[in-house]
Amino acid sequence: MEELPICKAAKAAGGQSALARLLKVTPQAVQKMCASGRVPAERVLEIEKATGVSRHELRPDIYPVAA
Repeated sequence: MEELPICKAAKAAGGQSALARLLKVTPQAVQKMCASGRVPAERVLEIEKATGVSRHELRPDIYPVAA
């Protein structure tokens, strides 16, 4: 099974707790994102900036790849 983009972002940040610190949210908030695979729209750009995981991967419903 392919790794979820938010989990890939957490790994790039150094773990879920590290990503939580970067986003100034609780580790539980990041754990919930990893468990559900769903990233809140208001967090997508800051996760992209902090980890390099693209907005297109994190939320393709909001940021589709240009054809």
